[in-house]
Amino acid sequence: MNKFGQPIGPPLADWRPPPRPHAAPAVGRYCRLEPIDTTLHAEPLFDAIHDGPASLWTYLPFAHPATVEQLATLLDFINDPPDAQMHVIISDERTVGFAAYLDIDETHGVVEIGAIMFAPALQRTAAATEAIYMLIDHAVSVGYRRVGWKCDELHATSRRAADRFGFTFEGTFRKATHYSGRSRDTAWYSIIDDDWAPLRHAFQRWLAPDNFDAQGTQITALQDMRTARID
Repeated sequence: MNKFGQPIGPPLADWRPPPRPHAAPAVGRYCRLEPIDTTLHAEPLFDAIHDGPASLWTYLPFAHPATVEQLATLLDFINDPPDAQMHVIISDERTVGFAAYLDIDETHGVVEIGAIMFAPALQRTAAATEAIYMLIDHAVSVGYRRVGWKCDELHATSRRAADRFGFTFEGTFRKATHYSGRSRDTAWYSIIDDDWAPLRHAFQRWLAPDNFDAQGTQITALQDMRTARID
């Protein structure tokens, strides 16, 4: 309460605006993230994704690139704004996807994860989950208070992923934007720094080698790790 008897937000105490997320490679158990360099990554990325189903591009605000050159132009376009930072995902020495920090706002400690494309070879793998985990973990570890996730309200796959990763649904912005000649309602999700410690523990337990059988199938689901608080 302030001196006027009005409820106000909690003080920020010792929080300071964080630095920009790092642009250095990040190495995990199942994959590594590298800052995008289209001269190096566009061709192997194209090889990984061009034969994937066209439905992968339905909810992205750009067309399915038909050539390596078109993909390179697209990646440079996404990475061009000063508040964006693209990464490629490399697993088993194959470049199999990309994801970005978007709307990076150091002043308020806010960042979004978006512009995500997983090649068929990356989908439903430990490497895919680890890539998102590393992006969230780094952002929170350097001082970001909020990590956002936005998607078309009708994009069921993205919404399931947000729920699985532990993002909290915050609501829908109706007619928030439009793309590909159609209107879009946008679903908003977030993980805040206060959420992260138990979520981080669940991710680490899920990613542990002993959570997978000899065929690489998970033993305990990530959602169950979160709800059961397995040690």
